Amino acid sequence: MSILNESIAGQLSNFAFGSEQGEETSAPLGGTSYVKGSTSLPLAYITIPQLMREAVSRFGPRDACIFSEQGERLSYYDLDRAIDELASGLLALGLEKGDRVGIWSPNRLEWVLTQFATARIGVILVNINPAYRLSELEYALNKVRCKAIVMARAFKSSNYLEMLSTLAPELEDCHPGQLISTKLPNLRSVIVMDDDVVPGTYTFDQLRKLGGPAQVLRLPQIEKTLSPDDAINVQFTSGTTGMPKGATLSHYNIINNARFVTERIKLSENDRLAIPVPLYHCFGMVMGVLGAVSKGATMVFPGEAFAAEQALNALAKEKCTAVYGVPTMFVAMLEELEKNPRDLSSLRTGVMAGAPCPVEVMRRVNSEMNMSEVTICYGMTETSPVSFQSFVNDPTEKRCETVGRVHPHIEVKVVDDDGQIVPVGKSGELCTRGYSVMKGYWEDPEKTSDSIIDGWMHTGDLAVIDVEGFCSVVGRVKDMIIRGGENIYPREVEEYLMRHPKVSDVQVFGIPDGKFGEEVCSWAIAKTGTELTEEDLKSFCKGQIAHFKVPKHIRVVTELPMTITGKPQKFVMREKMIEMLGL
Repeated sequence: MSILNESIAGQLSNFAFGSEQGEETSAPLGGTSYVKGSTSLPLAYITIPQLMREAVSRFGPRDACIFSEQGERLSYYDLDRAIDELASGLLALGLEKGDRVGIWSPNRLEWVLTQFATARIGVILVNINPAYRLSELEYALNKVRCKAIVMARAFKSSNYLEMLSTLAPELEDCHPGQLISTKLPNLRSVIVMDDDVVPGTYTFDQLRKLGGPAQVLRLPQIEKTLSPDDAINVQFTSGTTGMPKGATLSHYNIINNARFVTERIKLSENDRLAIPVPLYHCFGMVMGVLGAVSKGATMVFPGEAFAAEQALNALAKEKCTAVYGVPTMFVAMLEELEKNPRDLSSLRTGVMAGAPCPVEVMRRVNSEMNMSEVTICYGMTETSPVSFQSFVNDPTEKRCETVGRVHPHIEVKVVDDDGQIVPVGKSGELCTRGYSVMKGYWEDPEKTSDSIIDGWMHTGDLAVIDVEGFCSVVGRVKDMIIRGGENIYPREVEEYLMRHPKVSDVQVFGIPDGKFGEEVCSWAIAKTGTELTEEDLKSFCKGQIAHFKVPKHIRVVTELPMTITGKPQKFVMREKMIEMLGL
């Protein structure tokens, strides 16, 4: 802790690793939909290396991370040594503060090491979606001008090395670290997570051994130049139209958000947090990894990607006390539990986020997975990510039916089409302001200024804030269905259809209609072992919800198109239905 002054050490010990203070909450002011989070827990003005150093000093011999599929188990001491070793290797590549390094991999130890090693030397980590294909990869690497990429050789149906070699055939004939590529003009070094040496690349183990005493001596000197306000991470947002935008986040953004998320679930050094959500997304690397390190907790990674059986096995074996997931993951785990029960008595809490959570799913998770203190989170990559979260002691119905209350040090307002704050109980666009708002979209001032106006991030989400400050997200500004002049929020219809005893998951969206402008359409998945028909759902709706909300077109499917983070791709469903119906 030699480079930490007393004031920083105080910030860390008083807040990062738990606080006796209870967090205050604020109700909307003056009957308007404006809320401001508590300031009783201080923000910490520190960098990621400082956060890790304090965790190591306090919890060194304790388990830091467990990668079940890889058979890797590291203490905080082990993790710290491995980070410095890798950071030295990155310096030996010629990387400098402010350079960009891409990471393209499923959940592996190498991912976490790269996350902390890049931060150690002020190199900006660029998260590349494991589902990306050629054109997306080319765009991402060139947009932020990555000098190096750390990548898995392959994952599932994606042969990463083959794709990169297609874009940069020059790899075959170059020395490692000396790539000169026509299509990827900024890329110099390719590091592959594989034991076999590939022409033109380093193996990950070679990179770890690349640094020497000279690089090790540079580490503390470089760290002194780092600022909490420095950009340290670029995450590409998965828009439904246009090219992805690179949300640029600082140490300050993501460290504080990670702390507040884990403060709400009362995480401590005695907890073991399972992280089956992808590391490339904020859910995994911020709320998961940084959140666990901020409290000295143990991170448990069940596998490279989510699989219900694998996740449940890890929860039981490692006696996890918390788990993160999107609703579809919890649905899959509940179904697997029915077939093969496990002892989940150690579970207490966790986070369900990434997509709206059906009430019935939440209730089953509370009872069948022993997660009585599970919380709901809401946010977006551009806000680091979380803005709203439940408390573990909120009433059950509030934890089921809302996304909780505003996070500390965050301001939120709900506005109408004219930008005016709406009264409590009225819907409008949710806007957030505070420490968590990104620095901007990478080298895209026009899109940044479209989204951040006077410091307010315009989320594009429709929300309602009640008199107690609880927030309900009722849809997307662009998702709202307008049928014959009636405004229909898909979330409302989805919540109702989820009550059907045969429904496992459902999505509602609008499609064009010559008479009404739009018609309501629904895709549903039947629970395992049941048969679900279109007529079942229409009968279920009849006389129970307004006629104009009843889906005109219903399709029972075996799966829904999803992003890798578990968000339903309604635009894909809409396009397929338009094609099927010949509209």
